[in-house]
Amino acid sequence: MSLTLQAFLAFMPILAAAVLMVGFSQPAKRAMPIVYFLAVAIAYFAWEMDIMNVIGSTIQGFFITFNILYIIFGALLLLNTLKYSGAIAVIRNGFSDISPDRRVQMVIIVWLFGAFIEGAAGFGTPAALTAPLLVALGFPAAAAVMLGMMVQSTPVTFGAAGTPILVGVNGGLQHQELTDLLAAEGLTFMDYLQIITVNVALIHAIVGTLMPLFMSAMMTRFFGSNRSWKEGLAIWPFALFGGLAFTIPYVITGIALGPEFPSLLGSLVGMAIVIFAARRGFLVPKENWDFAPEAEWPKSWMGSLHMDLDQIKGQKKMGLARAWIPYLLVALFLVLSRLNQLPVKSFLSSFSIEWNDILGTGISGSSTILYLPGTILLFVVLITYFLHDMQPKALTSAFVDSGRIILGAGFVLIFTVPMVRVYINSGMNEVGLSSMPIAMAEWVAGNVGSVWPLFAPTIGALGAFIAGSNTVSNLMFSMFQFGVATSLSLSASFVVALQAVGAAAGNMIAIHNIVAASATVGLLGQEGSTLRKTIIPTLYYVLLTGVLGLIGIFVLGLADPWM
Repeated sequence: MSLTLQAFLAFMPILAAAVLMVGFSQPAKRAMPIVYFLAVAIAYFAWEMDIMNVIGSTIQGFFITFNILYIIFGALLLLNTLKYSGAIAVIRNGFSDISPDRRVQMVIIVWLFGAFIEGAAGFGTPAALTAPLLVALGFPAAAAVMLGMMVQSTPVTFGAAGTPILVGVNGGLQHQELTDLLAAEGLTFMDYLQIITVNVALIHAIVGTLMPLFMSAMMTRFFGSNRSWKEGLAIWPFALFGGLAFTIPYVITGIALGPEFPSLLGSLVGMAIVIFAARRGFLVPKENWDFAPEAEWPKSWMGSLHMDLDQIKGQKKMGLARAWIPYLLVALFLVLSRLNQLPVKSFLSSFSIEWNDILGTGISGSSTILYLPGTILLFVVLITYFLHDMQPKALTSAFVDSGRIILGAGFVLIFTVPMVRVYINSGMNEVGLSSMPIAMAEWVAGNVGSVWPLFAPTIGALGAFIAGSNTVSNLMFSMFQFGVATSLSLSASFVVALQAVGAAAGNMIAIHNIVAASATVGLLGQEGSTLRKTIIPTLYYVLLTGVLGLIGIFVLGLADPWM
């Protein structure tokens, strides 16, 4: 089978998902079962993947689905617990005190708080936390999902304490030949990872600084009364200030400390600066912007997560600090549980539910349930119950509300994630073909030549779109990107950095991330509409990154065959 035919067949499931969800506006619950069976058929008949490997990959997908649903449920339960304790009403009023302007609130909650959660936990957690919080503050559910997806860009490469670099790029690149080459130059493999980290941080800072402004413009264009880009762009001084407040410490941290802390420290410093400035009106527009009254919203904007805060009885008045403590505890516990320097991470990771060598295929599935952010969220829910002096009936109501929303997401994800695993594991075949994603990438590489840096970020984004993970995209494509760069006598470390940045951007269009974010606000069925919107910032991100790649290679002269 020719490489061109392989690439065409490999592209079919992606094309089918796009046509069904974007072209025909089909909800994911209808589209993804079709896409799953299409991927299975192509894997079985064209790739000659053994049926047991297909089943094993599907079971592996079920493990990952459980992990995702567990995180979503924890995020929903915390949000609903805070709703019934009265904390969300206090938090809402607190943000109004900083600024009633929704654009200012978005910069603080989505761009900065979301980036902090990404740095601590990753794996879709920012959208799972920020989207329902935005709904509680009065944002349309559809806008909350779109914004929650958009923040999964600049912070993602250094999310979960640097996992996409330390696990993704590390696992994708590490081999003896490179290690020997580095040793001959007096470098270790970790030195090489740090070179990639610095490149990634600099590229992200250039491209990502404009993301808060992009978010603002997208919000006013698609969810404002006047459908105006201009209203969002009018906040450019504050949005640019918010972007730089994050990206400057982000770059400094990446250069000085490595990949674990840029998103964490960048967001912490940024929040302190921006909140202080916003309270004093620094660069805040004189005219406030808000959504139209909720009664005027189209039905498609509204999910089943309702925050009728004024109708909840028995709420006790509390201070703003007490209301925020649960979210601060989530952030603190996430950081403590992710630091390699502390014994907490190894303890939580030691308990694992796993199935190794599923049905004799060599494929494994596992769930480190204590280490997942869902467990931390549930633990904070328990603390909140006592901290906010809640009644058992209120906590029961929070469980019921959360469970009702999670059921819809479960049905979609049990097809979406197994499809991804079949797609990625299709390299386990009887005829020696590369997996479907690699086949597509090889075809692109063979047809573009020396302008490869322009396309390298798009391959990274494609991997994240398929897998829903920057880390998995880096695992799949880092060695491929390294090989293409060296064959073209380009800087391999710089090209791998372009891969990592593109993979971060691809999270904005990852289907099962969109499903997960939609589930937290009860908006299942609108995934195609969200995808049509988030493809805009994704294209901006990968195209500008590609242009920077060309500048780096052909203007700055980064042409060493491996550095």
